[in-house]
Amino acid sequence: MNHPLIQELRGLLTYLARWLPVALVVGALAGTASALFLFALDWATHTRLQHRWLILCMPLMGFAVSWVYGRVGRNVEAGNNLLIEEIHSPQNRIPLRMAPLVLLGTVASHLVGASVGREGTAVQMGGSLADQISRVIPFTPAQRRILLMAGLSAGFASVFGVPLAGAIFGLEVLAIGRLRYDALFPCLVAAIAGDQICLLWGVHHTVYPVNVFPAPTAWGLTATLIAGALFGAVGMLFARSTNTLGAWLKARIAYAPLRALLGGVVIAAVAWGWLGADRYLGLGVPVIVQAFTQPVPGYDFIAKLVFTVTSLASGFKGGEVTPLFYIGATLGNALAPLLHMPIALMAAIGLVAVFAGAANVPIASGIMAMELFGAEIGVYAAVACSVAWLFSGHTGIYKAQRTGHKWLA
Repeated sequence: MNHPLIQELRGLLTYLARWLPVALVVGALAGTASALFLFALDWATHTRLQHRWLILCMPLMGFAVSWVYGRVGRNVEAGNNLLIEEIHSPQNRIPLRMAPLVLLGTVASHLVGASVGREGTAVQMGGSLADQISRVIPFTPAQRRILLMAGLSAGFASVFGVPLAGAIFGLEVLAIGRLRYDALFPCLVAAIAGDQICLLWGVHHTVYPVNVFPAPTAWGLTATLIAGALFGAVGMLFARSTNTLGAWLKARIAYAPLRALLGGVVIAAVAWGWLGADRYLGLGVPVIVQAFTQPVPGYDFIAKLVFTVTSLASGFKGGEVTPLFYIGATLGNALAPLLHMPIALMAAIGLVAVFAGAANVPIASGIMAMELFGAEIGVYAAVACSVAWLFSGHTGIYKAQRTGHKWLA
């Protein structure tokens, strides 16, 4: 029968039959890789805290990781931007070597205290592992775009434990102001599977100490709007500083390992000489948790920003998101008494809103807030993330991101 309804149903069933198993495999691969990575990251962090002298090895470690990338990883050095560009214009399969290189490079960076994150690693592993499926199953260019997007979603979801936000992240991060709904189902399945597989391996994600948030009030929403503008400005500052310093260093130091070595010298010297600087090294999760319960130094957010920008611009491997969480939570903590708002609430919305502004992903960030802190924060998070996105402009941490359409009339 060629009835239109029968044809449409056949097409839907074919779509599900193709993407359900593929997305489950993508999620299993990404979730397993994220679990291995998170266990290795915990080991690296605990080892550095037990042996502080490892900070002094930062210059040599930066040189070594950059040298390895120059020898065998030159075609994957662009990282997240390579994945985004390949989704926009599918041409060449993502090399499998991206996954082990970025995993080892990020763990090495954390072992010596570089201020980098973890999302970039998980996303790159998810994307590169997902693309290997195209070696055994034929995909059209359009289908391969969806495959890579599912890999991004699974990696992000599994490393943070936020399957719904991870699914939207894979759709939203590609182009500012545009979502591709044809990839929603594969991204959602891959994100949920990745998160569940990661948990099955025994991973425990950070639990933030939050109480029940107050119901929205006129002043509460006004304060959130003010804070959102500041969060967006700081997100823009982070993105522009990272891009500008990275370009400045490349223009003056052509040899990438030397850039990492010199950057490591600067960071290690400051960290070793400043007794309180250890709180700005690595992920900084204990400080993020602390920002939810008690006042932290008002300069924490800018100190973390400087350490992270220097680490990333010098060439240390990792991501930007967890440092952005740190910057946002500590900035929110500092703003809370000024705006007469609860510390936990401002830390929570700051955590997601600075990321929303820096990465141009307000929808994923708002959903992440509800997954991490509960549905009660939904209105506050939506206001903060949308305003932060507006005030961050077109600047972003992912240079391959494109503009879907004019977003401000």
